[in-house]
Formats: sequence, structure tokens, C-alpha cells
Amino acid sequence: MRLGLLGPANGQGEALERAARFLHQELAVQRAVYLGTDSALDELVRRWAESLVGADPADHALWNRAAESCVGATPHEIDAFLVAERERRSLSIFESLPGDGTRLLELLGGRVVVMIHDKADLDEDDIASANVLVYGKSGEPLVKQVGSRWFLSPGSLDHFGMMVLEDLDDGIHLALFDNMGREIRRERFIAGSGPRLSMRSPES
Repeated sequence: MRLGLLGPANGQGEALERAARFLHQELAVQRAVYLGTDSALDELVRRWAESLVGADPADHALWNRAAESCVGATPHEIDAFLVAERERRSLSIFESLPGDGTRLLELLGGRVVVMIHDKADLDEDDIASANVLVYGKSGEPLVKQVGSRWFLSPGSLDHFGMMVLEDLDDGIHLALFDNMGREIRRERFIAGSGPRLSMRSPES
């Protein structure tokens, strides 16, 4: 699992777009979470999807798009339609915090990662259940261990704003990037230890 973290854009739309494309196209993260409280990422993803498939990129409009694009189309045109739709669907990796103080969760290597905008909104249950606590409200990046827990922030996209957590065989690795995609720090910050927990869907 490779989890991408995007810090608040603070009005830096160009930096947000560059960072989102970098996480998606260069680093191929499986999930990318925006840690700001505005709608900047949602608006970016909507525009991105529209550039691929047109003015109504919603899932429910897929059959309408197919009818308009593929009836009477050449094999080459149908292939191009399918490529665009697959790329649109791949944008589902992007997710924004709900904006009401709600947390998002991820499980990496059997460790619980809690993601929130403001660390002041963390409560006792968050701290008790989490191994890694990620927050967005920080101008500068942070990687800090407190007891058995880690507090992380990618910083804002004014200068930094990108972090990737990856679950590998020997533990969880962290990579920090500036808003131009330049790597400025990489390390294993949690070592592997024993069997991993896993989450399975009922169908698997």
C-alpha cells in the first residue's frame, strides 16, 4: 500500500495540481488524501475528469457518454474512449477530508493511521487507537515520535506539502517532497514486527 498525503493548498492551485499529478502519475499511489479543509482538490479532480471525458464526468453518466462517443465510432475512436474512461476512473484515488473535523483512517502494515486537518481536534480515542497521526494544519513538515506514536505532517503546499507512506516488508517507509516533486527526506520510520493485520472485503 502506498498512501499519498497532500498538505493544504492555501490558494496555490498550480502547486496542488502539480502535486496531485506527481502522486498519481509518477509515484502511482493507491490512495491520496488532501489534508486541507477547502474544496480545492475536489474542484481540481472535477476539472481533470472533464478534460478527459467531457462536461459530465460522473459515473452515472457513463452510458450516455458511451452512446454519444461509440455509436458509429471506428475501433480507434472506441479505444480512445476506453483509455479516457479508465484514466477518469483512476482519479478515484483522490480523497479530501470531510471538512467538519471528521477523521479518515488507513491501515498500513497492521498500524492504524488517523488523518485529520488540525491536531487540536484529536481526542483521546484517536490517540489511543492510532499508531500514526497525520495532520494538515502545519506550515512546515513534521516527523516526530512521541512515545509509541508518530505525528506526521507534510506541511502546506506553499513550499512543501507532499508525503508518501509505504507499507513494505521491513516496515513503513516515509518520503517527503517539496511542491516541485523534489525528494527532501526518505526513511523507514516504523520497523516491521511480526505478523501483519489485514483488512478483507466479504467477497475476497
